[in-house]
Amino acid sequence: MSPFISELPKVELHLHIEGTLEPEMVFALAKRNGITLDYADESALQAAYQFSDLQSFLNVYYQGMQVLQTEQDFFDLTWAYLMRSQAENVRHVEIFFDPQAHTDRGVAFADVIGGIGRALAQARQQWGLTSHLIMSFLRHLSQESAFETLRQAEPFRQQLAGIGLDSAEKDNPPTKFREVYAAAAAQGYRLVAHAGEEGPASYIRDALDVLQVERIDHGVAAIHDAPLMARLAQERIPLTVCPLSNLKLRVINDMSEHPMLALLHAGLCVTVNSDDPAYFGGYMNANYAALQQGLGASNDEILQLALNSVEACWLSAAEKAVLTHSIKAHGAKY
Repeated sequence: MSPFISELPKVELHLHIEGTLEPEMVFALAKRNGITLDYADESALQAAYQFSDLQSFLNVYYQGMQVLQTEQDFFDLTWAYLMRSQAENVRHVEIFFDPQAHTDRGVAFADVIGGIGRALAQARQQWGLTSHLIMSFLRHLSQESAFETLRQAEPFRQQLAGIGLDSAEKDNPPTKFREVYAAAAAQGYRLVAHAGEEGPASYIRDALDVLQVERIDHGVAAIHDAPLMARLAQERIPLTVCPLSNLKLRVINDMSEHPMLALLHAGLCVTVNSDDPAYFGGYMNANYAALQQGLGASNDEILQLALNSVEACWLSAAEKAVLTHSIKAHGAKY
């Protein structure tokens, strides 16, 4: 790992907290909660991390999170991620959680958000690591289920910055969630959505025009649609791109094929993120390093990607100014 990357101040905008569940913790929580796993040991579990597409990953992902049962489990999960982030010089995170994946199996919404929120508060107090929490709807479930989740979130509204949309993109277009996004907007939530990972570029356009999102999660399919790319550049719509995820889920076959730098040089506000790092082989530093090694990304390009993340985040103007100064000062050292 180059010192330029490891010492670079970073912002992460696309991280599923359930996707940070490392094999060691899977087994520890299974033991704590009296759960019998389908895998003999950590090596056997990791051997299952050979994904052919998004759905093959989701099958393992949803199975793994069955070990998350109590508020303490969610605290431990989140705290482990935050410790890694702090060690990698991540200064601000905006993280997703999937309440339906927990409430549908009998875990109380209060326990999920209680554990996550307690860890975020502790990281802010202990290290000054700031955060926002984004509640994601599972797009393979119905819009009615999303509405029920929005209702369950009402007592916790002050802890939630925004809503997102994740899970299987195929056959689940953004238009399916038009009404629940309008309802969330009326409640003051900020709006983002996964689009253009496995789905077509038209899903990105629909997320913008139908759901009225301000940020696109993934969005790499935009590379195939020149008018859309021009719009994204002109309007500075951020894309929260996840390089190692794209490789692991076969969106690309080799990192040398990744469109990140092409999007960057076309003027788009692309950012670097880790998505589900326990499953995809790397947290933030590893994702930046993959661009350096696989695409030959220069220090200047890496610096611009980091600055884009500050531009795209939901911190105040004053907080953004502090982070921007830190990143530029780091660049000046090199």
